[in-house]
Amino acid sequence: MKLLQPVQPGLWLSGSRSRAAYSGGSYVPSGGEKPLMMKTIVLPHIDNLYIQVGRTTMKKNLMLPKWARLVFIILLGVIPAIVLSGCSSASPLNPIESGSSGIFNHYFIYPFSLLIKFFADVFHGNYGLSIVLMTFIIRLAIMPLMMNQTKKQMDMKDKMAVLQPELTALKEKYKDDNTAEAKKQQQAEMMELYQKHQFNPLNMGCLPMLIQWPVTLAFYYAIRRTPEIAAHDFLWFSLGKPDIILPLIAAAVYYIQFRVSQSASAQPQPNPNSQMAFIGLLSPVMMGVFSFGMPAALPLYWAVGGIFIIVQTIILNRMYTKPPKE
Repeated sequence: MKLLQPVQPGLWLSGSRSRAAYSGGSYVPSGGEKPLMMKTIVLPHIDNLYIQVGRTTMKKNLMLPKWARLVFIILLGVIPAIVLSGCSSASPLNPIESGSSGIFNHYFIYPFSLLIKFFADVFHGNYGLSIVLMTFIIRLAIMPLMMNQTKKQMDMKDKMAVLQPELTALKEKYKDDNTAEAKKQQQAEMMELYQKHQFNPLNMGCLPMLIQWPVTLAFYYAIRRTPEIAAHDFLWFSLGKPDIILPLIAAAVYYIQFRVSQSASAQPQPNPNSQMAFIGLLSPVMMGVFSFGMPAALPLYWAVGGIFIIVQTIILNRMYTKPPKE
């Protein structure tokens, strides 16, 4: 591996770069310390990849091929649906009870199952209303975290609105110069613009997602593994049997949720009419297909949760959107 000579403290120096890997680099810290050697790292070319060493965050703009970008986006939208659908075998064979082993069963799934049955008793045996109420309670509990994330998203969006004309001008400046030196200079100037406007899309935080996943997954399992639910009806459908109409409603809600969430995106997508439009259609379709083979209690949960997120997103966007300057 080749060690490049330090040029400036705090600068990330790259070695070789290929279509499939970013390798051979060194980080030169400030304060006169010795450069840190980095082993070869094989990574997909993902835009806006941040590499953090100590207190310094440096950006390496790795260009992602269009086909890889599309696959990456599809996986982000479809994997959650596949994971949830793959858990369907746990419900009728393994009902949740006080003696179920495992920390996740004991401290997450079983308490949710008890709450579902408690609210069902409050509503005189109506498990459908119990699921709806529990969904709202869970979403309200997570809402403060989502408010903080939305605020950060809107801040990044405002910064991008100011930054975008300068990025466009920078791209125009180097559009006719395809040399390696010009690309390096363009990246350096882009980093200066990001630092000037204090723009970092990764600053929005992952805490809401990290907390939301185990909670929503536990509630999913609680619905699947509470056998009393399957014996009851709600509205026009049986909670324990697949329904035809409800998956279509859930798919439509997921699509609307996707469209609404795009309004809070901090960065404009490069091809919104192709890549993002494709995943915006694919994810709801996949969710609808999976829902056709599941007990109706699950698409009910997804549809109600999606409606809550749509309303929440609209309200929070209006709360944190700054009025235009005159």
